[in-house]
Amino acid sequence: IGEGDVETIAVGTGEEAMTQLRSKHYDCIVLDLGLPDMNGFDLMQHIKSEFGDIPIIIYTGKDLSLKEETELRRLAETIIVKDVRSLERLLDETALFLHRVEESLPEPKRQMLEQLHKKDPILEHKKVLIIDDDMRNIFALTSLLERFEMQVLYAENGKDGIETLKNVPAIDVALVDIMMPEMDGYEAMRQIRAMEEFRSIPLIALTAKAMKGDREKCIQAGASDYITKPADSDQLLSLLRVWLFK
Repeated sequence: IGEGDVETIAVGTGEEAMTQLRSKHYDCIVLDLGLPDMNGFDLMQHIKSEFGDIPIIIYTGKDLSLKEETELRRLAETIIVKDVRSLERLLDETALFLHRVEESLPEPKRQMLEQLHKKDPILEHKKVLIIDDDMRNIFALTSLLERFEMQVLYAENGKDGIETLKNVPAIDVALVDIMMPEMDGYEAMRQIRAMEEFRSIPLIALTAKAMKGDREKCIQAGASDYITKPADSDQLLSLLRVWLFK
């Protein structure tokens, strides 16, 4: 995140964080929940009550319960789970909150962000399959994705989703709802991954609520990533950019 136009200060405890925040103005905070001296939720409460609205980005490897995720969404601007593509997302989100001008970023980071955002050729004309039994959700996602000139197809259960994948050539990414009748998202993703031609297609799981172990269950079933419903638009677009970036 640092270099160029951004100065970063790293601390290892909640106490040190509060001392730093009292010593000078900060524009953005990246916070890991696993601090040795203080619960991350308590630290956020302290920050919000003492310093108001500094954007907080949670960057964590912790498996969150529904209660924890709900509380985090109230206190933090963004939650990024540490995984294979999380550094790109961290750069993307901090650039947003710091109002970073891409031209002033160091070259490698500028290129990474330019690729993530450039008139969205990453998203443009890409074929996305939504597998979801909730038509309202399909409609909301379709409206969002078509604004970025993505070609949207949908299926209302896992079985139909697999048939669509087989019959429609060159689908680039699939958004797979977990809770569906007939065949749930876990089974659909397992079957998709079992087919040679779909071993590497990005599959993004849509989970209705963040339950403990959800993320592991999704990844084990074959998901590339996951997002909770109702999906935050910016977060979903950021995920799609990351997984469609070639």
